[in-house]
Amino acid sequence: MEELVPTAFELAQNYPNPFGRKTIIKYCIPDKMKIRLEVFDHKGNKVSTLVDEIKEAGTFREVFNSDGLEDGEYLCKLESDYYFETKKMVLMK
Repeated sequence: MEELVPTAFELAQNYPNPFGRKTIIKYCIPDKMKIRLEVFDHKGNKVSTLVDEIKEAGTFREVFNSDGLEDGEYLCKLESDYYFETKKMVLMK
């Protein structure tokens, strides 16, 4: 079965949320382009860069590992040259 190419950007809510040690972040991009997928703490400090590269159009999943982080709220940000979206994630170990 052929996978459909997305027609729009989308950053889905991470699953599970709240999460413990790991969570899955799913996103879609409609065209080949450079994207960044980053996680920030509640103070705006970057805690992880999950993706920083050129990707083909498609749907992707990244695993975020929270080892070394404290419980609390985090923001996941998907960004390209002309698009960005954020989602709130809650870490509860």
